[in-house]
This record gives sequence, C-alpha cells and structure tokens, in this order.
Amino acid sequence: MIQLSRFDGREFYLNADMIQSVESTPDTVITLINNVKIVVKDKTEIVIQRIIQYHRLVRNPELPLKSGE
Repeated sequence: MIQLSRFDGREFYLNADMIQSVESTPDTVITLINNVKIVVKDKTEIVIQRIIQYHRLVRNPELPLKSGE
C-alpha cells in the first residue's frame, strides 16, 4: 500500500498493485486496473517513487532502500 493525499488534505492508502497508470494533467490522475480514476494532491514523481519503493520492499525486503526513497 502507498500513502496518498486527497485535495481536501485527507490521507488514504492505495494498493499499488491495482495501479494501471499515473498521469499529470496537471493534477495527478491515477487510473486503476478496473478503470476507476483517482485524482490526488501528490505530484506524479512522488507517486511513482512510492510505487517503486513499495515494489522493492515487497519483492526484496532485504534490499536496503536509499535515503529519500
């Protein structure tokens, strides 16, 4: 799960395995594999970093993460 923020400031967690695409329109729009679209406050680059970090942690938990990731 990755932590994201709605525009009203509320935080929520999203299953990163459900993400099909992330685009900047200029708001960040996440499309899930069931075609549901979610608009979040987080920048596209941050969302992608969190997805990568999640997959590294799940697939290889013994691999150390660099600081800032």
